[in-house]
Amino acid sequence: MTADSSGLRTLRVLIVKLSSLGDVVHSMPVVHDIRTAHPTAQIDWVVEPGFAPLVRRVAGVHGAIECALRRWRKGWWTAEVRREWRAFRQALAAQRYDAVIDLQGLTKSALIARLAHGTSYGLANRTEGASHEPPARWLVDHAIRIEPHIHALDRSRELAARALGYPLQGAPEFGLSSRLPKLEAKTLVFVHGTSRDDKLWPEDRWIELGRRLIAQGWSVVMPQSGEVELARARRIAAALGDAAEVWPAMDLDALTDRIGATHGVIGVDSGLSHIAVALNLPHVQIYNFATAWRTGPQPAHGHRHQVAVVAQPTPELDAVWNAWLQVQGSSP
Repeated sequence: MTADSSGLRTLRVLIVKLSSLGDVVHSMPVVHDIRTAHPTAQIDWVVEPGFAPLVRRVAGVHGAIECALRRWRKGWWTAEVRREWRAFRQALAAQRYDAVIDLQGLTKSALIARLAHGTSYGLANRTEGASHEPPARWLVDHAIRIEPHIHALDRSRELAARALGYPLQGAPEFGLSSRLPKLEAKTLVFVHGTSRDDKLWPEDRWIELGRRLIAQGWSVVMPQSGEVELARARRIAAALGDAAEVWPAMDLDALTDRIGATHGVIGVDSGLSHIAVALNLPHVQIYNFATAWRTGPQPAHGHRHQVAVVAQPTPELDAVWNAWLQVQGSSP
């Protein structure tokens, strides 16, 4: 630790959580937890470049150190990648940390934690439904065993709390907000896209859901990325008419602002839906698999205006509609 101008000791912490989008979002409350226990703490975060703008927005993050491992692996032999790797190593070595916490539990993340200057902590075991590689526990200085049946968000919070020796208190706080004012018209986001086809919700249900919402005075907006999502969004919008809008493609930073300016989100299990949770928006998250207990919004996290609907092969329209009515009644 170092002392600041007031004489208080500054705890310096490095978080290692590289990807993916949902996993990064689930790790955000750790920053608030650390700053609650250590108000002057300086917290840096190693993350893939695509998620760095989002991490930099989190209240309490001092800096994001970009680590493009996914891209580097495709051209490790090139001079450009070697230059970027040296720059990354220099950025990592620029600070000595009191604690380096690997929240990911993979060999690559544990190696990065080992390269940093500071005592390292990580997972000693795999938790249900989460990625973990056994070598990771041997690469950190202190491996901490976590109860296997645990929500992804709680896993990160507990690991950091035990690494730094503070008690967990209260509901998770993500520290994420929009920089845009709320839209005047009642506007709901349909997060219809996901990286896995088996997580999609049928188009005809999106259309019927949109018609019900529009009849209640809502406008519907749809983000999209790539040709497939754009085509789907256009079909849904064409069926719904003037009250539906397809957003242009935009980067994650701008998209977070746009989503945060709306009044709610209904979406499939995806990174954007997890951002909706982090933005504290009224939200219904649609699951085709019984995995909401470990990644979806939970009553135990203190937000009754965010719920998950789970069914196989996929939730029925009325189940999602009734969940939205419930969310509206619980909105702050």
